Amino acid sequence: MMIFCASGVAGFISPKEQMVPSTQLSMSTFTNYRDRDRLDFDYGRESSPLALSRPNRNIARGLDEIWANSAPVIVQGGSLRTWSFSSPAIDAIQVLLKTEGRPLDADVELWQGPDNTPQKMRVYVEDGALRTFNAIIGTPRGPNTVAVRNIGQLEFPLDAVVRPDNQDGLALDILSMTNRYSETIQGGAIRTYPFNPIVDSIAIILKTDGRPLNARIELLQGPNNNKQVVELYTEDGLDRPFFAIIESPGAGNVVRIKNTAPMEFPLYASVNAYEIGKRAWDEDSLMIGQWPML
Repeated sequence: MMIFCASGVAGFISPKEQMVPSTQLSMSTFTNYRDRDRLDFDYGRESSPLALSRPNRNIARGLDEIWANSAPVIVQGGSLRTWSFSSPAIDAIQVLLKTEGRPLDADVELWQGPDNTPQKMRVYVEDGALRTFNAIIGTPRGPNTVAVRNIGQLEFPLDAVVRPDNQDGLALDILSMTNRYSETIQGGAIRTYPFNPIVDSIAIILKTDGRPLNARIELLQGPNNNKQVVELYTEDGLDRPFFAIIESPGAGNVVRIKNTAPMEFPLYASVNAYEIGKRAWDEDSLMIGQWPML
């Protein structure tokens, strides 16, 4: 049995056994997520000698359940919708965007005070029904307002759900699926992460040591075939780390992360499988003697 420990944001270690500067989120309740239960992966013989069981963890509410129990707001092409949260107790907000199968093209911004935008994202999804956009925005020190602008044409509306994350704890759930190791991506550098077809969705955490965070996140399926793109800016990558779940149906999925900041602004990335299909795989899909290429 292989055991992975997830100790949260503060426990990330960069490759080459070099400690990353402390990234404790002292002004956010994300600090409550530092202690994690162990994640046990069972290679037991359920349906094949190499069958995989899901990690033992508390899974946040599924997307279907959230959409069914929420009242999505339709954002027509070219229009803007805002959600305000005045309570300082809300430290994180979940943003869900989808379409009926048409492309999704939107700007998502966090407003905190007049003319202050500490975080913003440009989001593109080729098929907004197949791959729902699902991200967490850190909102320490309220009040805060989340703005979603549909920059697509009038024929491309989108549905949006913006809700406090403390109802289900998706940020905690993402942290529980990431391991203790993060990879340092220097300014201007690119890292790629290929995933096995059994991976249904991917958890991504990006952060810095307190410096601004500028990055481009792409989901590729085939040579230069972008299925989903997020262009991210965060004023303080320590105070507001980026959490996201990217759905990865089909085969040939690769996550590509580029640090678009200068060399003086490195970021730390943790990219891991989040949901794994329950079907078994054979030995041809594994690296001999190693964990499958998730």
